[in-house]
Amino acid sequence: MRLALLLTALFLAAPATAAAKHCDPVKNPYPGTRYDGVDLTGIRTNKASCRTARRVARRAHHKALGIGTAQGPIVRFTWHGWRVRGDLRPASDPYVARKGSRRVRWRF
Repeated sequence: MRLALLLTALFLAAPATAAAKHCDPVKNPYPGTRYDGVDLTGIRTNKASCRTARRVARRAHHKALGIGTAQGPIVRFTWHGWRVRGDLRPASDPYVARKGSRRVRWRF
């Protein structure tokens, strides 16, 4: 009985983890600035195309840089209907954007 429950739980959890797609990084999105040469990496998406994920990462991150750290180490904002959250405390800032059931993650 326990084994059946465990296998059922694993089976149900597998599609959620398998749905995440890894996308190419956005290379040097800020040339000629102090962030010249820093890429947006680790772009992963659930239920969105890589083209959309890279666009969301590039443009939402640009807005995040404009907000700065005035509101603290955690930035929260919306960009074109996407709810974005970034954590500026670690060495590489992780971000996540959500719109409905779609999710995009990246690092700066």
